[in-house]
Amino acid sequence: MELKHLFFVAAGGALGSVLRTWLWHVLRGGFPWSTIAVNVAGSFLIGVLFHTLGNDEDNLNLRFFLIAGLCGGFTTFSTFSLDVLKLFRDGHAWLALGNVALSLVCCLVAVFAGWRLAVAS
Repeated sequence: MELKHLFFVAAGGALGSVLRTWLWHVLRGGFPWSTIAVNVAGSFLIGVLFHTLGNDEDNLNLRFFLIAGLCGGFTTFSTFSLDVLKLFRDGHAWLALGNVALSLVCCLVAVFAGWRLAVAS
């Protein structure tokens, strides 16, 4: 990976993070609608970009900016969703479902464990 690719990721990530924060501010409330909106929108966008940009070397900088940067900064859930899509697309349905189950369980356990650790400190 070239250094310029990291700059594309960083620029896209900054933009994605700002958009996520703005949306959180607009949709904040008792239920985490902003998180759901960001995760769904990011997953939709990364699916469109993955297909549209393909693996063409001509689109490499744009892929770094939009997929790794913008979508990654906007929501890491979009990357998870893309990984699941790729497994399904490649005929690995059980691995895809395993990824979903393992990610959900592990992340919920981790967030609870982190919270408990912070509370206990």
